[in-house]
Amino acid sequence: MDFGDILNQWSEQQKSSGQQKKQSQVSHKKANAPTAEEKAALAQGYTPEQIMERESQQKINPMELWLRRYGTVDKDKIADQYAEETKLQNREYLRTMKPEARIDLHGLTRDEAWIRLEGFVLDCKQRGLKKILIVHGKGNHSHGSDPVLGPMVRTFIEQNKNLGTSGHPDHTQGGTGATWVILK
Repeated sequence: MDFGDILNQWSEQQKSSGQQKKQSQVSHKKANAPTAEEKAALAQGYTPEQIMERESQQKINPMELWLRRYGTVDKDKIADQYAEETKLQNREYLRTMKPEARIDLHGLTRDEAWIRLEGFVLDCKQRGLKKILIVHGKGNHSHGSDPVLGPMVRTFIEQNKNLGTSGHPDHTQGGTGATWVILK
């Protein structure tokens, strides 16, 4: 007699005894957490051993009994969470992902831009963002020969402990007039 025969025999017994129940659902309770019935029995003064003895005397599908007693663990959900965390750690993924927030510093003085950047970076860090875009312009409209905001942004990135790798996006997102930064 193989396992298939045993299963067929068991299903025939279930059909004949009239105890064929609807398909069991997956339990999402924590492992070893007491069920509502177990909590009620504990409140009435039964010991856990007495509760288990009562359960074993009931005519119930063994799989259903096991699921009630121990619950299940959603391994797919855990694997997906791990994959997401690993993906965010991957530097190449972070370099290629789109910025999650952006700030435009056009028209600001060096001091105003510094203050706004401090607030922006702190806010993004608290929100859990991973990549930001700072638009500072190329310096075409600066008074004098040298751009003002570009070098200031580079200095800010070097000095701020919350900021890591940086670079310039492609020309569709600003080219050398913008800088993307990965937050630590």
